[in-house]
Amino acid sequence: MLNDDLGCASYIVGCEEAGEAVVVDPPYAIEGVLAEADRLGVRLVRTLETHTHADHVSGHGRLALELGIPVSIHPAARVDYQYDALEDGAEVSVGNVTLRAIHTPGHRPEHSCIAVIDRTRADEPWLVLTGDSLFVGDTARPDLAVEAMEGAEGLFHSLRRLLELPDGVEVFPGHIAGSLCGVAMSSRGSTTIGFERRFNPMASIAELDAFMAESAAVSTPKPPNLALIVELNRGPFLPAQPAVDELPVPATGSQLLDVRPVADHLAGHLPGAISVPVSGTSFSTKSGFVLDASTPVTVLASDAAEAERAIRGLRSVALLDVAGYVLGAGPETTAAAALDELDALVAAGATVIDVREHDERDEGYVTGSRNVPYRLMRTCCPELPEDRPIVTICNSGPRAAIAASILRARGLDARPVIDGGIADWLARGAAAITFRRCGS
Repeated sequence: MLNDDLGCASYIVGCEEAGEAVVVDPPYAIEGVLAEADRLGVRLVRTLETHTHADHVSGHGRLALELGIPVSIHPAARVDYQYDALEDGAEVSVGNVTLRAIHTPGHRPEHSCIAVIDRTRADEPWLVLTGDSLFVGDTARPDLAVEAMEGAEGLFHSLRRLLELPDGVEVFPGHIAGSLCGVAMSSRGSTTIGFERRFNPMASIAELDAFMAESAAVSTPKPPNLALIVELNRGPFLPAQPAVDELPVPATGSQLLDVRPVADHLAGHLPGAISVPVSGTSFSTKSGFVLDASTPVTVLASDAAEAERAIRGLRSVALLDVAGYVLGAGPETTAAAALDELDALVAAGATVIDVREHDERDEGYVTGSRNVPYRLMRTCCPELPEDRPIVTICNSGPRAAIAASILRARGLDARPVIDGGIADWLARGAAAITFRRCGS
């Protein structure tokens, strides 16, 4: 089962003959897991956690509290809930299927992969659930629990151990493209040990020092609310959150999150609302970057279904304090900046803010523009002029719209480019600067 928004995968592994299964790395929204188990005709008897997740809230607490399902995790996780130790080599059996833990530290000290053995076929693994260690075309980032170099050293040895498995063993990772737990992972859902041994760039690095240098040079932003998510996943079991009701007006003191499509937000929204469409990519991650986890959220939506989908996404990244939702548009409008008018706006003194990440900017940017990644706009944005327009731009529009809404909430005249991005503007002849990295 895949959460497309976060790029996180969960697995049900079991024996239909015995009617039992375990769930590996369940999401906080356990309803989908339970529905799939029901469809398969199996009863969930245990939760296995490959590690304490830093990018999404786990559903192990809900499964334990609501259904009495026990949890297994490696002791190095140092969790504050009752668990069964998933030491290296420990096995859990359901019918003819055995799941064997392989301790693979690096991403986190407790990280373990799960080798799956079907006793009716052979006594050796035929697939392995690699969690956040080995991805399709990539390996995990090492800097979320310890210093990057320390994590990279552990990851090197863990990867060598995984690559000792036979070529034909299928690999099912805990993430695909879209997650912040890797850099170059593929959107494919599975691979094989043999394929990764041959084609995964990190697997081809045989020297420890070279691997550590490459692995530790991670520049991807860390997951939003990382510390809070880890705290919830390590702490006492987290129960289901209360239902959220429609409100006539936003809750007093709450931050406003408009989850409608960008066009709807621009056409009419409540003052101070930040626009992050739930229909767009990486809604939960983007919301986590631009919202304050310590302040209640009021969701602005087109209908109840859209609001409920957004609330599930917010809770998946530990934004649990949702005061309610408000339906419909608002009185404030925002004008977008069209690519055709950018030159005139710049000539008239508009400030251009490139809201892409720093490494994206290295590929080329418009002369005179400022670079403030959208995710830092709320907390790290420099002083900006109040007497002339501000134009936000990214690669294709979504991040520019988020950034503009944050600036407008501050009372600035911010206009997003939503009909294109930097490459389109440069193609029209805008003066550009590009970098070449050493050795390229």
